[in-house]
Amino acid sequence: MGELQSLPNIGRELERQLHEAGIDTVEELKQVGSREAWLRILAFDPSACLMRLSALEGAIRGVRWHSLDPEVKAGLKAFYHQHR
Repeated sequence: MGELQSLPNIGRELERQLHEAGIDTVEELKQVGSREAWLRILAFDPSACLMRLSALEGAIRGVRWHSLDPEVKAGLKAFYHQHR
């Protein structure tokens, strides 16, 4: 298990994608932010979905994506629709 998998919502495949996107540590993910990390993943994986974006945000906040506040979820959804 890599360092990123220690975060909630990050499994082996999402960690692999983060590495491919140039994000190798928890600190790098926090600095880049969920939106930029998701855009980097989207650049090589067109199947990147809203749930993946939410998973990244939850990982940064240290919570399961299901537990994100409704306002945060709404903001992520709006961002997702702007870029899809």
